Amino acid sequence: MDKLTELIASEIKKQYRSVRSFAMSINVPQTTIVSALKNGVSGTAYVTVVKMCEALNIRLVNFESNVKLDDDSIDVLTKYNLLDNMGQHTVKTVLEMELNRCKNK
Repeated sequence: MDKLTELIASEIKKQYRSVRSFAMSINVPQTTIVSALKNGVSGTAYVTVVKMCEALNIRLVNFESNVKLDDDSIDVLTKYNLLDNMGQHTVKTVLEMELNRCKNK
């Protein structure tokens, strides 16, 4: 289980005592939360994870990483995930070319 999922599970127990009461308080189906806790939140809809974290006062920022994840970045990732294999390959190729161009300045 990843750290975020562990933290969410721990906070649900501490703050709400049960998944059922937590689910009711944030208006998310209990089965969705049970599935997220069982399989990890990485497979859960982003909006649902944000809703869960906000209710539990968990910040969705990884201070150990220098990755910037703002609305524009999320939009790019969302669009990238909608591409087929050829589209994703094209984006990766262009990204590598641009990275090399910037490194050589």
